Amino acid sequence: MNKTADSRITVKRRAWVEYLAIWFVMLCLTGGQALILSEYFDLGQVPVSFMFANIGYWGLMSSIFCLYTWSMRKRNFDKPMQALSEASRKVAGGNFSIHIDPIRKDGKKDYVEVMFDDFNKMVDELGSIEVLTNDFVANVSHEIKTPLAVIQSYAMALQKLGAGQSKEYTDTIISAAQKLNALVANILKLSKLENQKIQPLAEKYDLCRQLTECALSFEGMWEEKNIGFGVSIEEKAIVFADKSLLEMVWNNLLSNALKFTEPGGTVTLSQTSGNGAVTVSVSDTGCGMDIETMRRIFDKFYQGDTSHSSEGNGLGLALSRRAVEMCGGTISVNSEPGKGSMFAVRLKVG
Repeated sequence: MNKTADSRITVKRRAWVEYLAIWFVMLCLTGGQALILSEYFDLGQVPVSFMFANIGYWGLMSSIFCLYTWSMRKRNFDKPMQALSEASRKVAGGNFSIHIDPIRKDGKKDYVEVMFDDFNKMVDELGSIEVLTNDFVANVSHEIKTPLAVIQSYAMALQKLGAGQSKEYTDTIISAAQKLNALVANILKLSKLENQKIQPLAEKYDLCRQLTECALSFEGMWEEKNIGFGVSIEEKAIVFADKSLLEMVWNNLLSNALKFTEPGGTVTLSQTSGNGAVTVSVSDTGCGMDIETMRRIFDKFYQGDTSHSSEGNGLGLALSRRAVEMCGGTISVNSEPGKGSMFAVRLKVG
């Protein structure tokens, strides 16, 4: 017999002891009532049968009360707790498809129903985390496998070539190695951000100047693709945040906007202040996203447009969201297929 079965037997025994104690106490009260009657009335005038009938009546009432209390406890407490205990054991065993059905059929919720709802929500969250973990492992394996295969195949081919023919192959190997290095660096950086191993170093600085410097670093890219680049920012906006984390955010957003915008399109960087906050938005006239893509766009390794998958590893937006959250801000996206996208970051001032 396992510990769980032993604990159930112990609980049942304790419950029965409690009910018997209640029954005994009520019976004693009944006996006390008989003694009181004997004090105020001559026992010769009170039939003995009446005394026993009175004690029997209250003994019966005590039994009915105890049985009623036992049935109510079993229905409203014992059975729900047993169902919750059984479901918890299954979840602990790795089954995240478990859900506890409500007991009441009238749609009303007592504390037990609310507890069941919270349990079901917890299991749903654990299940989604399990799926994300599995996807993360699968995507990491795939992303690392591709550049490693390129490096291996080109290195083998390089052995068969003369010195004059090797430059093209060595360039490919270097490119694959750089991509692999960037992937590993982003994975480590995201892991540190999520586990709070990177603590924000907040300082006061001019956000507008930082945005200008980040935008100018992409000048060659937008000129090469013939993309119109518009800027609408204030002269100065002081924020208190980690400068390096936010620089990574702006670089990711601008890089994505330019990557997904076709030649002849437009990318716009804007910044406004008001209501104790600063809002920075990056919009483009690219391919846009549907609702499902927007829902998952901040997930690790998720890439909604696979046609550009070779240009990234799907970690930029996951890194950006975590960095913004660590700086006390929020990031959101608004997009429509074929009409472009707009990412907005809101930061508190001061």
